Amino acid sequence: MKKIFPLEQENKNSDRVIDALKHEIRKYLKRERNKKLPEGSPFWIFECRIGRNEATAQEVLVQDLIEAIDQAHAEKWGECYIEIIAKPAKNLKPKEEAK
Repeated sequence: MKKIFPLEQENKNSDRVIDALKHEIRKYLKRERNKKLPEGSPFWIFECRIGRNEATAQEVLVQDLIEAIDQAHAEKWGECYIEIIAKPAKNLKPKEEAK
């Protein structure tokens, strides 16, 4: 997902706009986690970036994404760019060979 989200909307409380954004992010992450994993991948990893726009976006950990949205709201950004790329993780342990 690569998208620019408005953090303020006319005729809407900004706290409700932020809550809706967080809900959409959590819903997207849940949907991606429920997708079938490729053979040999134990779980999904997410590469996340957030910033005022695509050029200034910085990498954040997926668990810090909601906190970064709160910080953007506190700094009164008008909009923010969020990028979340789901990738299957590599198998961490090699398969034991049959003896």
